[in-house]
Amino acid sequence: MKKTISSLLSAVLAVFACSSCAKSDEPTISKANTYVLVHGAWQAPYVWDAVRADLESKGNKVIVVELPGHGSDHTPTHTLSLDVYTNKVVEAISKTDGKVILAGHSMGGMVVTNAAEKIPAKISKLVYIGAFVPASGQNLGELSQSDPDSKLGAQLVLSADHLTLDVKREALTALFIGDGSQAAKDQVLAHYRAEPSIPFGDKVTLTDANFGSVEKAYIKTTQDVVISPGLQDKMIATASIKAVYPVNTSHSPFLSQPRTISDLLIKIAQ
Repeated sequence: MKKTISSLLSAVLAVFACSSCAKSDEPTISKANTYVLVHGAWQAPYVWDAVRADLESKGNKVIVVELPGHGSDHTPTHTLSLDVYTNKVVEAISKTDGKVILAGHSMGGMVVTNAAEKIPAKISKLVYIGAFVPASGQNLGELSQSDPDSKLGAQLVLSADHLTLDVKREALTALFIGDGSQAAKDQVLAHYRAEPSIPFGDKVTLTDANFGSVEKAYIKTTQDVVISPGLQDKMIATASIKAVYPVNTSHSPFLSQPRTISDLLIKIAQ
């Protein structure tokens, strides 16, 4: 009888031990985070729809910033600047509790860089997605002109008043989302607006104490023909970004592979 009871106890203990092992192998559920997402040039908040939905479905808070002069915003073009864009992002972040993960795409990289200089204490991670990463004293125009492998420049048309830049319509989807579905390409065409040009010439002033103190990550778009992988590598090295995540996409991975981007944003936040 004692032997039987001893055997039963051993079996029960073994079950609990196996159960404990199984639980330890399960992925740890990360705490909810607040993400602030900033779109790039010639785009608008719609580009984040799928990423936003996935992040929110996992319990995160997501704030998508509509830059002035983009989407449904009709701020007069001649009043726009990099600081105007940045102030919109800073205002959005200032209304949140705690720190945020701030992510910017393309031209949005200039904006989030400038925001990180202004409010570094509010940003836990700064994430660039196929984005410009300026050094202090640089502007977007200079960075883009340093990219011999970009195919964007030849497709740009400056307005007569020099206030906006257009992308030739026949080149738009090939440049921005060559690897996307037809539905995604149709979205890009339907939401297209000419881009305000003044912010392209605005330089950033960065310090080690502010911008330099923020932890950074870069999602590299390896099939990008707008910001070439070569320029991305150069900017990553100049900014000493160690956390680099290559994705095999064109310039707009949040449209062609949104789940990949949301998964990476969650991974970077951990």
